[in-house]
Amino acid sequence: MDSQETNQSSSRSRPTAVYSWFRWGKKSFTALRTTALRTTALRITALPSGKLLTLAISSFLSVTMGTQCISKEIAPTKAGITYSTTNQTPLLLDLYIPEGQAGAAPLVVWVHGGAWRAGTRTQVPIKDLLKHGLAIASIDYRLSGDAAFPAQLHDINQSIAYLRHHAADLGLDPKRFAIAGSSAGGHLAALAGVSSDVVELLPPSADDTPISPKTLRVSAIVSLFGASNLETILQQSTPHGLSVRVPALQLLLRGQPDQKPELAQLASPVTHVDGSDPPLLLLHGDQDPQMPINQSHELEAAYQRAGSQVRFEVVHGGEHGGNKFYTDAQIRRIADFIKASFAE
Repeated sequence: MDSQETNQSSSRSRPTAVYSWFRWGKKSFTALRTTALRTTALRITALPSGKLLTLAISSFLSVTMGTQCISKEIAPTKAGITYSTTNQTPLLLDLYIPEGQAGAAPLVVWVHGGAWRAGTRTQVPIKDLLKHGLAIASIDYRLSGDAAFPAQLHDINQSIAYLRHHAADLGLDPKRFAIAGSSAGGHLAALAGVSSDVVELLPPSADDTPISPKTLRVSAIVSLFGASNLETILQQSTPHGLSVRVPALQLLLRGQPDQKPELAQLASPVTHVDGSDPPLLLLHGDQDPQMPINQSHELEAAYQRAGSQVRFEVVHGGEHGGNKFYTDAQIRRIADFIKASFAE
């Protein structure tokens, strides 16, 4: 090859690489779409291929942004605890106990994000709460590709019941439980916190009798950039948000909110708010391109109408996740809010 051919080849390498990357993305999403069709009967094949590629890329980016784990590497005190078994598949949690903890520790149940269809209990960006004397139980739950709503709530409630039942053995204070989560996890945490007495969301116990609502009640809720009203979220969303939320809701509800209105209402925290709900802390970025900040405004308004305690912290310049939500000051704010709720 002469020098001219070499230069031409070099000049073509970058476009070729970009084209190859897009071909990979398109093929990967085609495979993902095929799997989704087989498992959930999604009807998205009518979309043009270009839109499918855009959907795949934007969904991937949104999931990774919403579930960033930026806490320092701290190993769980007890890892891989089985809190329930569903269809012969164990559901696991990792427990973190503050170093040097004397006596039973107050607990924060952490629910990871990932558009309800991705993520894992290993994503725990709030580990610095350990410095404030708060234990953390980070849980796995059935993702929407494996089971439709309300399976996710059943699993979260099962984890709370397990942790409360085994509190003495695990070094936890069963009277001081809080729940927190980010993105989809923020939505699920808020929903679990305000719906402990909703019969449709109570999981069956081992002998198929309902778990007592008292067993599931927490003392505080923290929702970071989570959804609150699945009936209004699409109208509030940006084009990027829609590219994420439409397929995510399709998996979660096995249909769109207007097709499954009763299920969408059941899955919306705003539906269940009343005057007996635990204190709620909301954190949401005013530059969030994916989860409309109006979702947090709606939940704040529902709490205010019910006369329940709510605090809404707008994270200026905050997007969908990222360091702004987990600074020392933010972690201290979360810890102080939870501790004050325990004292009430």
